[in-house]
Amino acid sequence: MPITTLFLDIGGVLLANAWDHHARRRAAKNFKLAWAEMEERHRLTFEIHEEGKLTFLALDIAQAPVRQVLYLENTPMFAQIAEGLGIQSILHTDYKSTCAKLASFGVQV
Repeated sequence: MPITTLFLDIGGVLLANAWDHHARRRAAKNFKLAWAEMEERHRLTFEIHEEGKLTFLALDIAQAPVRQVLYLENTPMFAQIAEGLGIQSILHTDYKSTCAKLASFGVQV
């Protein structure tokens, strides 16, 4: 089946790691949020998500068959988690190799 849906780790693949602790601290200051509470909530949610216990997974929203989904990720553990869910994954290391891997799935860049 052809790939019809791409899931991208935008932060680590296309941009920078934009929601790191520095960015969260700036957001807390800018929006006058309680830093400690915000950081604790982030930690709890992040750990649950990272352990695969939070499946808010985009498949439900995209309404795409898992066979037609391709996930681009720069963190090996997350690519492995996706693979464990049946989602084909590309581990992004650099632009050239990612383009070649996309082409192997029939996705033109």
